[in-house]
Amino acid sequence: MGRYFGTDGIRGKANVTLSAQRAFLTGRYLGYIFSKERKGKILIGKDTRISSSMYEMAVAAGATSQGADVYFLGTCPTPAVTYLVLKEKFDCGVMISASHNPYYDNGIKVFNCNGLKLESSIEDEIEDYLDGKTVIEYATEDKIGTNIDFSSGLEEYLGWLYSMFDLDLNGMNLAIDCANGSSSVTAKRLLEKMGAHVEAIHNEPSGININVHCGSTHPESLQELVRNGNYDLGLAFDGDADRLIAVDSQGNLMNGDTILYICGKYLESKNELNNHVVVSTVMANLGFFKALEKCGLKSVSTQVGDKYVYDCMVKNDYVLGGEQSGHIIFKKHATTGDGLLTALKLIEVMKNTGKSAIELSEGLVIFPQLLVNQKVKDKTVVLNDEEINQAIDQVTKELGSSGRILVRPSGTEPLIRVMVEAETEEICHHYVYKILDLIKEKGY
Repeated sequence: MGRYFGTDGIRGKANVTLSAQRAFLTGRYLGYIFSKERKGKILIGKDTRISSSMYEMAVAAGATSQGADVYFLGTCPTPAVTYLVLKEKFDCGVMISASHNPYYDNGIKVFNCNGLKLESSIEDEIEDYLDGKTVIEYATEDKIGTNIDFSSGLEEYLGWLYSMFDLDLNGMNLAIDCANGSSSVTAKRLLEKMGAHVEAIHNEPSGININVHCGSTHPESLQELVRNGNYDLGLAFDGDADRLIAVDSQGNLMNGDTILYICGKYLESKNELNNHVVVSTVMANLGFFKALEKCGLKSVSTQVGDKYVYDCMVKNDYVLGGEQSGHIIFKKHATTGDGLLTALKLIEVMKNTGKSAIELSEGLVIFPQLLVNQKVKDKTVVLNDEEINQAIDQVTKELGSSGRILVRPSGTEPLIRVMVEAETEEICHHYVYKILDLIKEKGY
């Protein structure tokens, strides 16, 4: 990770650690590098948080001041940006979003012309510019860029999703939680267009209610709705709609591990799962790995971040990968996670097999898991501490094959994440706090 770019772009608390000035300068450098030979074309989308318009305008002002033309997509899911950048041949795409973070955070995600996360070499150049190591001249006269409304691009994205699936959802009863985020403008109308009856909650964004006790990180109200109603499936999106957490007809959670398991088995049955491999991250549940093994499928793990999952898929030509958090990538269709695409894939499996989500989940036994975040002053110091590493090794030995421990830094916040999976919740609690207490004792 760089000085400003984390695993998911530049992120911080609005006007505290992420200023409008930094957004302007980021836009300036993007405009500069993509307008050297001709006017650059830059696409900007945003989520629903109160500060998103501010950053959208700041990035646009920076980019146009360097000669790029900026196209405003408006409120949209992140995957709409990645799809349209490639389809409409933009030089780059920018998504203003802090994903599942609280409303007072925001972020600047940048994608290259192929709809992929920006190359680290360009991130380094931007960081040097932000630190004042590079000086660039403003564009003048007729070289200055213009702003262009491109809200029609959202319809293009939804049309693409609609055309990809031959699904008649008449008679299907769905409950969806839009997290008061980007899916508020897409999910209900597309699912209804396909014939489903849709009950939507948390789909009235106010600018400050995104991800508040709702969405993929807080699906409890969706679970309650499904339990008390007659629904075939519940679908919970995150703030920028690139993640999906599902809920079966009894209100049980189906996280990314469960969705990967269901879709992996289905693709394998159709001989579409290259090398019988499903790509996941080190955060996937131990039960997920064991269940895949029983089905004759292989798992390949990457470090946390959909960027790393996709890199692994491209290098090895794997077709399915994702994260426990609900970032699922279907490489045949997209370069990044797409909550609505994932929802349609899951529904497609249900329709084509005639099985419920509960039946499709059979064979997957999720091990109890406890993940606790500890705020620290310096993540690197903690991870390099010999005594802490010895304690982690000792826990690994004691758990053996019936559990595991994972200690890693957050990619976007000053946190150390301690996760233990084991046969009981008591064992998880014991070992997680054994490590956390040691971190606290040492004053980190």
